[in-house]
Amino acid sequence: MKIDTTRSFDVHQTETSRLDQVDFNDLDFGRVFSDHMFVMEFEDGEWQRGSVEPYGPFTMSPASMVFHYGQAIFEGMKAYRSADGTVSLFRPGKNIERFNISAKRMCMPEVPEDVFMEALATLVKLDEAWVPHGDEASLYIRPFMIATDSFVGVRSSDKYTFSIFTCPVGAYYKGSVKVKVERHFTRATPGGTGYAKAAGNYAGSLYPSQLAREEGYDQLIWTDALTHEYVEESGTMNAMFVVNGKLVSPQTSDTILNGVTRDSVIALAKDLGIGVEIRKLSVRELENGLKSGDVTEAFGVGTAATIKSIEAIGIDGKNYSLDMTAESGSDSVAFRLSSELDGIRRGKLKDRHEWNIPV
Repeated sequence: MKIDTTRSFDVHQTETSRLDQVDFNDLDFGRVFSDHMFVMEFEDGEWQRGSVEPYGPFTMSPASMVFHYGQAIFEGMKAYRSADGTVSLFRPGKNIERFNISAKRMCMPEVPEDVFMEALATLVKLDEAWVPHGDEASLYIRPFMIATDSFVGVRSSDKYTFSIFTCPVGAYYKGSVKVKVERHFTRATPGGTGYAKAAGNYAGSLYPSQLAREEGYDQLIWTDALTHEYVEESGTMNAMFVVNGKLVSPQTSDTILNGVTRDSVIALAKDLGIGVEIRKLSVRELENGLKSGDVTEAFGVGTAATIKSIEAIGIDGKNYSLDMTAESGSDSVAFRLSSELDGIRRGKLKDRHEWNIPV
């Protein structure tokens, strides 16, 4: 697929690049930002002409509705540098689709796919030198939309800003992670916004996540809001488990984010002949499987985290460790899936699903 860039957004290039100030061998995730950003305004019932600007702050009214009523959504996607030096976006169409699903749920205007795609291509092409080399490095891309109407009253905004910025990143987690099954706090409820990447979903998770970190965990595994008996997702990742040799993933719903990496991993597992079960997984089944050895691997999958092995799971005050020697071995499901996914994204393996979109 070739991205149409004939719309020709206005491009105002920075006079002073910050590229030479960056140590690409020591990248903290989400701390370093590329030279440019894309900005487009919605007003009078339609999207205005977008432009690429030097990366910098917005000037906004204190009465901007996003500050008061939380109309804000975002996405996370990545661009990778292939073995031959070319740069590709990984499955951007899926992220655009999910962004617009989030927009609809939050009563915000959808961004036309062709406009969104061209904005991505224009921005990444301009800042191509910011796409890092390295096995764990990539260019993280953050599209977002916020309500900008200056009005203090509860209704949907009439004005919005859509923007995209990028940052070169290394690994989100430096090693395997420890997680706690959360049985009290709730991330999302049926009929709510759990399936949308709405900013408020993440704000509500911060306090229970902080409590978990104080107990020595890196992340939470959320459970269903009604009974707290079924596994849903894990913080910034979808959760996956290997149970009796099969890959088990909770079914997405209006309380579980439909992850792009999750979808990719499931497709690759089927390609590799790994049995896949998309179904409910109870906390009791998980705990019993950890005790008996039926659960041999657990890992989270997501754009930021990619595929990250879970070394220990805390359930109701008890910790269960997984065999990290086996989980990191070349025969493990996590290793095979990670190698396959990374090979495709970096152009080392055949892109049989046509997921990579060159810029």
